[in-house]
Amino acid sequence: MTTSASLPVVPDDVVRAVRGVWADVLDTDTASVPDDASFLSLGGDSVLAVRMAAVIRKRLGVNLALSDVRVEHTAARLAALVHERGTAGSGVPRSLDLDIERRDDPEAPFPLLPLQQGYFVGQQDAWELSYRSAHHYVDIGLEDIDGDEIVEALQDALERLAEHQSMLRARILPDGTQRILPLDDPDAMPRLRTTDLSTAGEEEIAIKLAEIRREMSTEGPDPAVGCGLDMRLTLLPGQRARLHSSTSLLIIDGWSSGVFYRDLFALVSDYNAVLAPLEVDFGDYVTSLRGLSDTEQWRQDRDWWWDRLDSFPLPPALPLTADPAEVRPALMGTRQAVLDAERWAALRAHCAEHGVTPSAAMFAVFSAAVARACGHRRFLLNTLQLNRLPLHPDVPRLVGAFSSTTLMPVELPENPAFADLAVSAQRATGDALAHNLITGVEVSRELGRRRGTRRPVAPVVFQSTLGVDAALGSEVPHEAGPLGRIDLLSHHQQLRTPQVALEARFFELRGELVVVFSLVEELFAAEDVDRMFQDVTRTVESLVAREGWSAPVILPAELDAPQSDSGGTGGRLSVPLSQGGTDEEPGTPRDELELAIAAEWAQLLGCAVTDRAADFFALGGDSLLAVRMLGVLARQGVGRVTPRRFLEHPTVAGLADAVRELSPTAQG
Repeated sequence: MTTSASLPVVPDDVVRAVRGVWADVLDTDTASVPDDASFLSLGGDSVLAVRMAAVIRKRLGVNLALSDVRVEHTAARLAALVHERGTAGSGVPRSLDLDIERRDDPEAPFPLLPLQQGYFVGQQDAWELSYRSAHHYVDIGLEDIDGDEIVEALQDALERLAEHQSMLRARILPDGTQRILPLDDPDAMPRLRTTDLSTAGEEEIAIKLAEIRREMSTEGPDPAVGCGLDMRLTLLPGQRARLHSSTSLLIIDGWSSGVFYRDLFALVSDYNAVLAPLEVDFGDYVTSLRGLSDTEQWRQDRDWWWDRLDSFPLPPALPLTADPAEVRPALMGTRQAVLDAERWAALRAHCAEHGVTPSAAMFAVFSAAVARACGHRRFLLNTLQLNRLPLHPDVPRLVGAFSSTTLMPVELPENPAFADLAVSAQRATGDALAHNLITGVEVSRELGRRRGTRRPVAPVVFQSTLGVDAALGSEVPHEAGPLGRIDLLSHHQQLRTPQVALEARFFELRGELVVVFSLVEELFAAEDVDRMFQDVTRTVESLVAREGWSAPVILPAELDAPQSDSGGTGGRLSVPLSQGGTDEEPGTPRDELELAIAAEWAQLLGCAVTDRAADFFALGGDSLLAVRMLGVLARQGVGRVTPRRFLEHPTVAGLADAVRELSPTAQG
């Protein structure tokens, strides 16, 4: 029997079973997994924890939430939780009693997840910093291709993969739901487009590649009107090529990108390859989450966030050259740097020595750079998380838009050692992810309601996909049949994501660390961005040496931005605490147009709307409901108003005035 002063008595076979799961997930042997070693110290991280929880569910029949599998836990501690869950222990239940069930009709519409809703609304030009499409573009180099086979093999693989991964056939409907096109729909399959430059000169190649990149970066695929994947192939001289891929963030997240390329290249390599069947799909996962709000754990997570919201700081007061509400960006600018494999391996080893994940260390690096750039130590950041609840063993193998955001209040001490800063980041992110059933989009909506603002409340974003290769069990292959050798290090990329002023991304390619800034160039002075990016890369490089972890982190003396900058003045990135009241005179709706709008609101929001000056969002509305409501009014012939115009005065009277301005003949 395994005992501990702080742990209940747990049968040895349960501890051995947990150690066996860890060994499989960490690709080691059971003897290398001691009872008293943490998952983190053995090389695990929060990404691998998703896979580990799914394996425990399948192998041991015990349903764990991600809060149960924190990376700081030892095998003995997790075994105690598994034993408690499996025997209905008397502790406070945190397991998530939710199972995936196959939908009766796989072609029926299903809801968008919260971050999908944010992307969908952003594509309607609803908020500041919006784009017609939210997508990620990348092209990579191919060497030693088979020019006779490559096009046919790639198109065949795309079609087989779209049959296997249903979200590649997804379409977004006008009401903000999504559905999967049947296989026999003529528009269901992605179509490869090829440009043959195999006999072209260098100048022509450079011009054409620049044209393709510009088009695919600025005119991304939109599953509201067509396929959410745009893949192209450019054939080059000397048996070379470039593979271009633009994917809508509405259907593919960072984890899914890894799944997509691994599956695609496996199918390209072998016409006879058969991928392991999937018992569930993304639609089953999303539909099953409808029962989430009925669980006690969801209510606990909501209360945990709601109790903290009023103390959340504003976003960092980064210097701006323009008001975010006034810019209309077409493309996000990019800064990129690489840390070679040898130095990155040394840095990861230091992370393990200090008991932090590489992602937590990079969050600390970014937080410190942000503080130095904005001149204060307390601010709100947004983080993008690969939030796949372990409801079924197939969940890690699915392509879909599972990701969610998590708001992270940051309050840095004055001049700490970097190791202390990283440990603090590890603890803070762990606490937030332990309450991941409420997403950052939902938290942002509630925070916006409390502050009386419709502006983005957290437009500075941190994203790390470090550890995804390990969680998926392999990296993208080096070769893929007719595609020849895959040169991931020769890549070009662009990102467009709404409501984001600046996003820092950290990921791995072929064992190297890649650091990327994606930003709205119109908002910042180039020298300010360059200085901040160099700050990040210098700090990362300093952590390769052990002494970098004990070095003091020099931070600003000010805890908060000066009060004069907190209200959105002075050219600083911040959110006003309030946008003030409405100009409309309160009272009952005054004419047929206002009555029609009030009736539609009442039906949509499930409450009586008797005051013409009542705020749509204060009544419980959100961005998706606003877009849906405006669409209904337009289809009913009441009037067509853009979401951005509606946000200026989101009241019955304000919307009626907007309708009259745009349609003078509207009923009144």
